[in-house]
Amino acid sequence: MAEELFEFEKLRVYQKALEFINKVYLITKLFPKEERFGLIDQFRRAAVSIALNIAEGSGGTKTEFRHFLIIARRSVRECVAVTEVSFRQQYISSETKIELRSDCADLSRMITGLLKSISPNTERRTEPIKSEIRNPKSYDHSRH
Repeated sequence: MAEELFEFEKLRVYQKALEFINKVYLITKLFPKEERFGLIDQFRRAAVSIALNIAEGSGGTKTEFRHFLIIARRSVRECVAVTEVSFRQQYISSETKIELRSDCADLSRMITGLLKSISPNTERRTEPIKSEIRNPKSYDHSRH
């Protein structure tokens, strides 16, 4: 009997997020033990958050999905920051830094693309633009 897949598991961005998680876990295994509750934990949680938010958001409305995708994209940015700190602390090489940043850039682009695909031209203004606001003193009552 074949394993049944949820819709979000078919998304390329979700699969890419899982690959990134594996990479982060492998890399952080090489970090110093004193980073167990510091950078290791933070890096892993941020990486896992990307996939979890894609999965969690996919089961709701488009508005909810957008919200979770935005959180996932923020987690990508968090991974970029942790990558930089890890490099500066000499826990990763410049080659690893470049690779991780490339993965993060890909994930960010993919999430942005998914955001655009589920909400084309649905950005709505919550406030009228200035030309729509009438000055009550200049309102011509004789026209109504």
